[in-house]
Amino acid sequence: MTILLRTDQDQIATLTLNDPDKLNALSVAMLTALHAELDRIAADDAIRVVIIQGAGRAFCAGHDLSEMQAMRANADGPAQLRALFDRCTAMMTRIQSLPQPVIAQIHGLAAAAGCQLVATCDLATASVDARFGVNGVNIGLFCSTPMVALTRNIAAKPAFEMLTTGRFLSADEAQHLGLINRTAKLDNLTRDTRSFAASIAQKLGSAVRIGKQAFYAQAQMPTAQAYAYTGDVMVQNMADDDTAEGIAAFLEKRDPDWS
Repeated sequence: MTILLRTDQDQIATLTLNDPDKLNALSVAMLTALHAELDRIAADDAIRVVIIQGAGRAFCAGHDLSEMQAMRANADGPAQLRALFDRCTAMMTRIQSLPQPVIAQIHGLAAAAGCQLVATCDLATASVDARFGVNGVNIGLFCSTPMVALTRNIAAKPAFEMLTTGRFLSADEAQHLGLINRTAKLDNLTRDTRSFAASIAQKLGSAVRIGKQAFYAQAQMPTAQAYAYTGDVMVQNMADDDTAEGIAAFLEKRDPDWS
């Protein structure tokens, strides 16, 4: 079985986590496959947007606990576990350094590192019956690494409540807190997510790429530094011939010719 599937259509790449028997757990194999495919997409100028979804009953249940237990039993267990978490961090970081926007499409369950994946993606859609949790505390394992992405998506108090109680959020709660952007009935989720992706894919790709990079960079800066940096980004963006065409088309009340 291929653990990760990719399909491309209309400048949108869809990656499907394909280990349904394990609820698409983020095993070493899954993390390796995801990172490698993201690297390939980064170099593919034909792709404007990426969608990540899960096969079977759930989006992603988090790390593969049976794999982690096997690592723990080994003499070099701590080193193996640290390598696993470092591999996961590298994959999550790759999503946000990817030139293209990434949309998580969630159905069923997004738990622990699966919820981290949702929080890491640039955008997210979910079925109305989806559930979101960082529930490791329920089995005595605090979701410390998922906490990094979660606390950069939602406010401190609801994040800490999720982390310390293991309570799952409904899709409505997740949208209210800012963890996801949109909800849809399960039967409409794929259609609505693709429509969302298409609305981004039709924009000037170079502008979206430079904008995504600037979005994350400026968020780490003090306000004055952020304004100085984004001013330089605007100058760089304005120097693009396709941007000049877009502005001219707007002023002339016509569609831009971005061939």
